[in-house]
Amino acid sequence: MTTYRRPDYHLETRLVHEGQERTPFGETSEALFLTQGFVYESAESAERRFLNEEPGYSYTRYSNPTIAAFEQRIASLEGAQAARATATGMAAVTAAIVSQVQAGDHVVAARALFGSCRWVVEDFLPRFGVGCTLVDGPDLDQWRQAMRPETKVCLLETPSNPSLEIIDIAGVAEIAHAGGATLTVDNVFATPLFQKPLELGADIVVYSATKHIDGQGRCLGGVILSSTAFIEGPLQQFLRMTGPSISPFNAWVLLKGLETLPLRVARQTETAGFLADSLYNHPKVRRLTYPGRSDHPQAELIKRQMSGGSTMIAIEVEGGKDAAFRFMNALKLVHISNNLGDAKSLVTHPATTTHQRFSPELRAEMGIFDGLVRLSVGLEHQQDLLNDLTEALTRV
Repeated sequence: MTTYRRPDYHLETRLVHEGQERTPFGETSEALFLTQGFVYESAESAERRFLNEEPGYSYTRYSNPTIAAFEQRIASLEGAQAARATATGMAAVTAAIVSQVQAGDHVVAARALFGSCRWVVEDFLPRFGVGCTLVDGPDLDQWRQAMRPETKVCLLETPSNPSLEIIDIAGVAEIAHAGGATLTVDNVFATPLFQKPLELGADIVVYSATKHIDGQGRCLGGVILSSTAFIEGPLQQFLRMTGPSISPFNAWVLLKGLETLPLRVARQTETAGFLADSLYNHPKVRRLTYPGRSDHPQAELIKRQMSGGSTMIAIEVEGGKDAAFRFMNALKLVHISNNLGDAKSLVTHPATTTHQRFSPELRAEMGIFDGLVRLSVGLEHQQDLLNDLTEALTRV
């Protein structure tokens, strides 16, 4: 039994209903199909299923009704033709890139990337003959100069992790396409609610669904969104053969997380804006960066390509690493954790965690200084969070 849907439903409605296929039992919550395989009516049916001549499922590593429901729902949110879920966000990033390149190809990527993403393009791909050039993301001239005839993929994240640097998606997409390459955008910090990379010219969007999409610290997951041709072509082949598949249970958790995503992110963003304004002129804060403030260095670009701020704040504390550690250790309500997008407010020190493998010089190039802490704002009361942060700053 299929849930009746209309194409003019608003986003919030689609995030509750899209993709649900009810079983004959008529359940209200989406069914969870914890199964590895599926039974065929005949040997002929199994043959047709594997030849893609008959609809249905054959193996959960390839697809599954619960996973398909999550994929359909988030594709509707993103405005994408199709989506594929993966075991983690890094599995999504890696699959999206590797499925497009071969030995002799070239990738251009923004220098300010999540540590693991940068490792994939800078250390992993060259092992297999795929070259890489890193550029300052906001500088479009550097993107142009880095392009080669063999460039196949451009990669960026915006806002960047953790410095909240903004990159012109439309500008980079134009450069990539002029050079015969595709553009992949990691949209985790903006969420699909505040930024639509596909509408701005990107070809592929990736998410760590572990973050805002789950939003409650429960499970891992990733997702890749793009055209049907890419998703059902090179990406599907890569996923089938290498197996970075998501658990149906995790897909079900993420499916339920989508139902409350607009409510959670709106509240978290409102609180983040309040905290950014309240802490901006604090004497112990050397620098505060928040995409929702008019003094962000790229405020005009933010107005053009984002419809909201972020749940994330970058705070550089006066006094370097020791001061940052004293600040973090003094927090009572905000937890120290390298996750983000959670219902609980979380803080991390990127220079010694997510980006610790880089030299101080490389971290400085990415805007990651020893006094920088990354704050992921949760659902707690605004004043309680402000009291906790200001009290901790007195220890700096």
